[in-house]
Amino acid sequence: MAKEVYLSTPAVSARIEKMEKEGIIKGYGVKIDPLKLGFHITAFINMELEPVQKPEFYPFIESIPNVIECNCVTGNYSMLMKVAFPSTIELDGFIGQLQHFGKTQTQIVFSTPVEPRGSI
Repeated sequence: MAKEVYLSTPAVSARIEKMEKEGIIKGYGVKIDPLKLGFHITAFINMELEPVQKPEFYPFIESIPNVIECNCVTGNYSMLMKVAFPSTIELDGFIGQLQHFGKTQTQIVFSTPVEPRGSI
């Protein structure tokens, strides 16, 4: 990395350490191929959620390991989730659970020409 930014190794290490301490770098991880783990269905689910339901919904959604991401958004729907499941049968079962909270709309991913680029 030092060669790429034309700095010494200690200078790069010091800058990385500073960004870690300031919370700019929140952590490190690995990139996993969901297909090799049997998760063949990726989908985006929009959901209408009333604000009073958030205290019940947030713990529920955090407990589901198939939820890759859950965002509170603007627009016709208030929540946008990215999920991964082995099959449409499991996805359908999960959507049934979500509909306890409100109306849903689901898009199944056919391909991903641009992979996630990091955490911004």
